[in-house]
Order: sequence, then structure tokens, then C-alpha cells
Amino acid sequence: MTRGQLWLLGAFGVLAGLTWIDPPWPAEQALHSSLTALAIAALVLLRRRLDTAQWAWALLFLALHTIAARWIYSFVPYDDWTDALFGVRLSEAFSWQRNHFDRLVHFAYGVCLTAVLRQKWLRSLEIVLATSALYELLEWAIAMTLGAETAEAYNGQQGDMWDAHADMALAALGALVTSLASSARRRSPAEATR
Repeated sequence: MTRGQLWLLGAFGVLAGLTWIDPPWPAEQALHSSLTALAIAALVLLRRRLDTAQWAWALLFLALHTIAARWIYSFVPYDDWTDALFGVRLSEAFSWQRNHFDRLVHFAYGVCLTAVLRQKWLRSLEIVLATSALYELLEWAIAMTLGAETAEAYNGQQGDMWDAHADMALAALGALVTSLASSARRRSPAEATR
């Protein structure tokens, strides 16, 4: 493991540890954290195939997920944070009726996974859509097997019957944005030499 990977993993570990200080929903947070533990294990197993930048993208996504897991996605206090920093409550400014932090995390999933994969844009989009669909199927399985309250707390649908569709669309949009930015960056030096 490189020094950069160790440093990133350590910083993530500190963040993850902080989210476990007096958690409001420990059982639900643990359920979300189980996927994070699997992702960290995969990163460690793939450590020789991924460089530090790829680790940074993966851990950025996992950091957002870990923050969201503390507040079971539906109750992330981003309005309080933006109010304290900028004097603006996003939900009031945009007339939002639900907590949209989960939308940010799904968009970030597309952005970050595409950056980690470094594939052609179509391949990245396929992988992001496929894994997003698998995750939404996992959420559906949880909803079918756990109690209604636990399922709602984990899934964080907040009454939105199109939640899974919006989540997958935002992940795909994130993948597309990263792919286009990467393509433009790759083309830019070649065009500058003309």
C-alpha cells in the first residue's frame, strides 16, 4: 500500500469514527456501513491496481455515503450547514419538500466510480447504471424483508415513489459529466498543439 493510499485511508477512518459519536440511528447506520466495509475491503484487495487518485475518488464517494449514513440519508442537516456557512437554507431557497442529500450521493457515485474506472464513457455509463440498478434492487429486497420502519429508514425514499428512478438517473448523469470532462481534458492538449 502506498503512503498516499494509507493517508487517504487514515483520513477516511477518522471521518468514519467521528460519524459514530453518539449516532442517532445506530442500527440503520450499521446497515449502511456494512456496504462501506465491503468497499474498503475491495479497495485494499485492489490496492496494486489502483493509484492514489483512484483511491481518492473512491474514498470521496465513501465519505459522502458515510456522512449520509449517520443521518440515515433522510435527515442530513445540510440546511443547518449552509445556513451557518452562507446564511441560506437550501430547502427554502429551492422550495424542496424532501432532503436531497441522497441525490447528491447518487450523483457523486456516478462521478466517482467513473473516475475510478477510467473507462470509455459508454462502458462507464453501463457499469454505473448496472451497479445502480443492483443497489436499488438491494433496497427493494430490504424493503420486502425488514419491517416497514427499518426499510423506510434505510431506503430514505421520503414518500417519493420515483426515488429509485431519480437515483439511477443522477448516477448516470454523474458518470456522463465525468466522462465528458475526461474526454475534453484528453482532447485539449492535442488541440492546443495544432
